[in-house]
Amino acid sequence: MSYGTVLTDAYRQVGVYAGEILNGAMPRDLPVQQSVRVELILNLKAAKALGLAFSIQLLGRADEVIE
Repeated sequence: MSYGTVLTDAYRQVGVYAGEILNGAMPRDLPVQQSVRVELILNLKAAKALGLAFSIQLLGRADEVIE
């Protein structure tokens, strides 16, 4: 099970920051931002190997289920 930020959003923010710096902005003047989108990924194969099971509600809320 993994719960964390969406990496494509983080990469997009890095691109925006790099663009601002290349256009002359000072890094110290740029605000610190945190990604607000998160995703839940469940790995059923690994859970089965460990003898674990996920509830139907958790499976329904997952963004991605690996079988």
